[in-house]
Amino acid sequence: MPRLAVYALVVCALAVAAAVISFMQGSWLGVVWVLLAGLSSNMAWFYLRRAKVERDAQRAAARPEASAS
Repeated sequence: MPRLAVYALVVCALAVAAAVISFMQGSWLGVVWVLLAGLSSNMAWFYLRRAKVERDAQRAAARPEASAS
């Protein structure tokens, strides 16, 4: 798993926890935490998807019979 994806997932989990705590205390600041959680989850998804595409491209380049046809 790419390091940036792990960091983004950690930020997402912390933002969700902060949002829950903010809403439990009656603060509307939790909305900002929810938005940050959404942004960081999208970043994690992007980095995971990009790593998968790069890994598939390396596997395709390693197979010479696939490029010959």
